[in-house]
Amino acid sequence: MSEHEIHRDAGERRRVVIVGGVAGGASCAARLRRLDEDVEIVLVERGPHISFANCGLPYHIGGVIEDRDALLIQTPASFERRFDVDVRTKTVAVDVDPDAHTVTLRKWKNGETTHLRYDALVLSPGASPVVPPIAGAELDGVHSLRTIPDMDRIIGACENTQIEHVTVVGGGFIGMEVAENLIHRDIDVTVVEMNNQLMPNLDREMAASVADACTRHGVELCMETAVTAIEEVGEKLQVHLGDEASYLSDRVVMAVGVRPETKLAEAAGLELGDSGGIVVDEMMQTTRPDIYAIGDAAEVTHRVTGARGAMPLAGPANRQGRLVADVICGRNRQYKGPLGTSIIKIFDTVAACTGLSESGARRRQIPHQVAWVTAKSNASYYPGAGALTLKAIFDRESGKILGAQAFGKKGVDKRIDVLATAVAAGMTVDELEQLDLAYAPPFSSAKDPVNHLGAVAGGILRGDHPAASWEEVMGLAENRRLIVDVRSAQEFDSGTIPGAVNIPLDELRKRIEELPPRSTPIVLCKEGLRGYLATRVLLQNGHRPKNLLGGYELWKLASDHACVA
Repeated sequence: MSEHEIHRDAGERRRVVIVGGVAGGASCAARLRRLDEDVEIVLVERGPHISFANCGLPYHIGGVIEDRDALLIQTPASFERRFDVDVRTKTVAVDVDPDAHTVTLRKWKNGETTHLRYDALVLSPGASPVVPPIAGAELDGVHSLRTIPDMDRIIGACENTQIEHVTVVGGGFIGMEVAENLIHRDIDVTVVEMNNQLMPNLDREMAASVADACTRHGVELCMETAVTAIEEVGEKLQVHLGDEASYLSDRVVMAVGVRPETKLAEAAGLELGDSGGIVVDEMMQTTRPDIYAIGDAAEVTHRVTGARGAMPLAGPANRQGRLVADVICGRNRQYKGPLGTSIIKIFDTVAACTGLSESGARRRQIPHQVAWVTAKSNASYYPGAGALTLKAIFDRESGKILGAQAFGKKGVDKRIDVLATAVAAGMTVDELEQLDLAYAPPFSSAKDPVNHLGAVAGGILRGDHPAASWEEVMGLAENRRLIVDVRSAQEFDSGTIPGAVNIPLDELRKRIEELPPRSTPIVLCKEGLRGYLATRVLLQNGHRPKNLLGGYELWKLASDHACVA
């Protein structure tokens, strides 16, 4: 930006105004100061806190994070002292004049209005909770969770009144984390979700792991159900559902999603995208090059799909804030786009994803293949090993990894981060199999689950491992498809897929003549490994089998908790 574009009095420093703190705005301000000691930085925040751990709010509700102050990463005073930033809390940016390069600020306390000149303006207003247009959504007993004051109100309700039951509307990140932490407070919880699964960023069978954890820990799930109205009945709330049923609840927490905060962008005449976010380029510049947008309010380009949309996650917001500071200081930086890498812990279960989902590939008609493996988080002979299920979505021609998902109790975070790196690097499943990963019995196996996933996916591509998905097996008993369970007789007797016949793997070669010539069976075991071994035997004896990936365990989980569209 040339100096003559902005009127600046003699001796005035270059000024950057940042609207909004937390992950995006505060990171931008801190990075900007580290790069330039001379620039004047003004950080405007409508709330009382500029840098707090909003992802930690549910965990303080449940007492997992005991100290409220631990959520305050920097106070306004400490931030000012450390970074020499003019912090203005409880102040709202209400208007922007992009031609005059001014932003209008209004204080909450007295309504005082000022006009502040800027050389560069960074918009980091975040996103606001979506409140469904239903009767009663405005009642005092209906909450949302975005800020520390929101958290304080929920905790106050739990401590100051006799709360026995809470309804959580929405089964995404916030809804699930709130539900878990209310259970920790010995409060009964019902989750109402309009879709046929929880956690829409996950594929159905992977999201089933979250549903399973919820039901095992006492959360009632009402799936494919909508809240149509809420009304006060004495000191309680009557929650009306779409099927005309209703029940009494003490409080309701709305967690149906967020929408980008764009009022200021609209006032500045900035372009908004189809998702409702602020359109930005690779340098996070808006349609006015001296105005930037970052975080939940910005519409960015997904690194795998190329689709534009908002990505309301703290990690991308932090990286975008740092990048914008670099750009303002004249550095050549470009944002490559998010993968949507995310993770959640629900009770004893962890689920995560990165890149393109299988459902996303289907919607976009992207040719793809899918592989699942279930392995141990560390060496099976070392204490504490737990089951870990991984899923890869990959290009059916090149084998390039498009996305991945995982669930389990241990080791999910490590594997999803490796897989996110692989997706970002454009790696193939063959390269995944060859990755040199750390091994010692407390941490992994000699063949890490990530290597195992690459090997299975590579075998599918090469034709060495004909595979069937859990969806493909649904309803096969009615279609009279031959299903061969190669587990032991004891395992078979404990439960199997309807219509399956039992031929244990160790007896298969001797009993292979029991199968029709050139049969096309689905082969299953507990998790997939014995099924693969049986598949190789059958392939080399004239049969055309398919191994059920993930085995009976994944099929059973999906059968119990995943609604098939």
